[in-house]
Amino acid sequence: MNRQNGPMPLTIMAFNLRFASDQPPNSWPQRRPVVAEVIRQASPDFIGTQEGLAGQLSDIVTDCPDYVAIGTGRDPDQSGETTTILYRRSRFAALEFGHYWLSDTPDAAGSRSWGSAFPRMATWVRLHDHEADADLHLVNTHLDHESAEARLKGAALICDRLAEVDHGLPVVVTGDFNADAGADPTYDVFLAAGFTDLREAAAERLGPDYGSFHDYGPPVPGGAHIDWILARGPIVASSFRLINTEVDGQRPSDHFPLVASLELTG
Repeated sequence: MNRQNGPMPLTIMAFNLRFASDQPPNSWPQRRPVVAEVIRQASPDFIGTQEGLAGQLSDIVTDCPDYVAIGTGRDPDQSGETTTILYRRSRFAALEFGHYWLSDTPDAAGSRSWGSAFPRMATWVRLHDHEADADLHLVNTHLDHESAEARLKGAALICDRLAEVDHGLPVVVTGDFNADAGADPTYDVFLAAGFTDLREAAAERLGPDYGSFHDYGPPVPGGAHIDWILARGPIVASSFRLINTEVDGQRPSDHFPLVASLELTG
């Protein structure tokens, strides 16, 4: 890295989009403008999304044209839900990227193991930050909601893959982990691999401390935090917040988006 101007601020968002439906209430046409408004207000440099379908991601890039989308569907024909990463084209260039499935055969599209209810996957990208003249590595995932074994082994697979990444490189992992941070052994897999939960590590935690999944119902103070932003390497988190935004009573998703403000310090 060549850090010429001191620590460089970055903003990252984790956002389970909820897959598109045309059935009200909470259809994608109803939610699309709220999603775009949330992204514009938060102005993240990159976004780890879960559940979004190809058409949804295309709509988001149309509504927020400074973003580039990297993703593919989780099913054998690579259709279906994605773990797409969006990054700001005016600041970053993708040096390399890829996808793997959380199974015994991770390079086989649509594969699943360990009792997973659905195929689960991870998308990764190595970005070059033009402003910082530095590289960073992002991973985005969505772990299984039914099988504890699939969550544990999926987390271990992600960490094994990341063990091959230069430990001097900043690494950020975003996702819907379907596991309560601090109360589930899946969380411990990442901590043992050197990751920090930015919700806990941030110098300032802003906004309400709701559980990250609300299912379009009332927010739950102190509820389960199943959506995480994790980091390893030369990264310091200045703030963390959960976005509790609605427009005319419409929420953007059944999960709250999360935003962390970071600095690259290496």
